[in-house]
Amino acid sequence: MTKAELTRYVTLYRKTVCAAALCYVKSMADAEDIAQEVFLKLYTTDTRFESDEHVKAWLIRCAVNLGKSLLRSHWHRNALPLDAAENIPSPESRGDGGEMLKIMRKLSRGNRIALYMHYYEGYTLEETAEILGISPNTVSSRLRRGREQLKKLLMTEGSTPDELQRFF
Repeated sequence: MTKAELTRYVTLYRKTVCAAALCYVKSMADAEDIAQEVFLKLYTTDTRFESDEHVKAWLIRCAVNLGKSLLRSHWHRNALPLDAAENIPSPESRGDGGEMLKIMRKLSRGNRIALYMHYYEGYTLEETAEILGISPNTVSSRLRRGREQLKKLLMTEGSTPDELQRFF
């Protein structure tokens, strides 16, 4: 596809693609991001289109699929608008996990990252493995070793059995 063709399709279908994405994500900023990604996909695709209507249908289908993917993403399910996030106290100031984060900083890096991503961010074993570029078995081992390290650290810090029970 040439730049001239892409420019023509962007001019013709930008509003349609944004509207299709907006139906799913309900945020104009997200819809515009999706539209940009859709047109990038159009520019890089090897698909042969029969007509302008075929291009339009393809663009709408891509926008819908990307909108669905965004709604399913871990980031989207757990993200807050910046305005709402400023009112959330940090874990250290809340007293409900700040101490645990301080203790976790003493763990080895690999175990600490695996524990943080799995327990604090809520990623599955497979998602954590994909993000870190390691196998799920390695993540599982790091989680097990990290919990063992953490338990030892908590016991040396003088945690009571009740406090330990919260984490194990």
